[in-house]
Amino acid sequence: MSTPTRAGGPDGPPAATIDDDGPQRSAYWAVIDCWTVVRRELTHVIRQPSNIAWQLGFPIVAVLLFGYVFGSAMSVPGGGDYREYLMPGLFGMTMAFGFMNTAYAVVMDTTKGVTDRFRSMPMSSSAVVTGRGVGDLISASVDLLVLALMALVVGWRSDGSVLATVAAFGLFLLLRFALIWIGILLGLMVPNEEAAGNLFAVAFPFGMISSAFVAPSLMPDWLGTIAAWNPVSSTVTAARELFGNPVAGSDTWIEQHALLMAVVWPLVITAVFVPLAVRRFQRLSR
Repeated sequence: MSTPTRAGGPDGPPAATIDDDGPQRSAYWAVIDCWTVVRRELTHVIRQPSNIAWQLGFPIVAVLLFGYVFGSAMSVPGGGDYREYLMPGLFGMTMAFGFMNTAYAVVMDTTKGVTDRFRSMPMSSSAVVTGRGVGDLISASVDLLVLALMALVVGWRSDGSVLATVAAFGLFLLLRFALIWIGILLGLMVPNEEAAGNLFAVAFPFGMISSAFVAPSLMPDWLGTIAAWNPVSSTVTAARELFGNPVAGSDTWIEQHALLMAVVWPLVITAVFVPLAVRRFQRLSR
């Protein structure tokens, strides 16, 4: 027997007729509740566009700093224009640093009682976490679009096919999607906004000790190994290959299989941190 459940309000979904019990009912409301949270996050972005400008401030300054101030002194192993080598690195770094914004937003909701209010409502227990993830991915797409337009202005071009170019940007978003769950978990773990601000100390080396700005082969052996195995490096190197930009690869296995690892790393990170983030949310004290 099917009966209506959860009548929708003026801003919510209409009443639906689904099975009283079973996975169909749970899955349906998990999706609906997730979308409700996504709408909330997007509304905040629309009403506070200055947040986008703030998030893009560092990458844009980095374009000017590394592309024009330091660019003339930088070289790419194997040859090639450094500015073309740089831009995919900045795309990757922007996606990598984004998990700080996620963590900070989660902490803000927690400290202001928004998270507790969500948990007291008759909604899917995973919707707050998944809604945050989808909303942040949409925001990251906007960030990436603005940064790509900035790259075109300074002379960067993709020499790859349209399909390869789209695939490269897809890899950046895949990395960002995976890192969102780390940000959510950290945001649920840190106690306050001040502690969330300290996460920059984690994000900075994660983004910088990679192939974003300098080829790992130019670093000391121990540091180059760390940089080469950084998930950011795999995504950036794979994107350079797809864009047709200078790659400056080496004969190490991880760099020779950058395209494969650009997919494997995010899948592994997502598989590990999505359950951890959802479980952490479910275990929050009321």
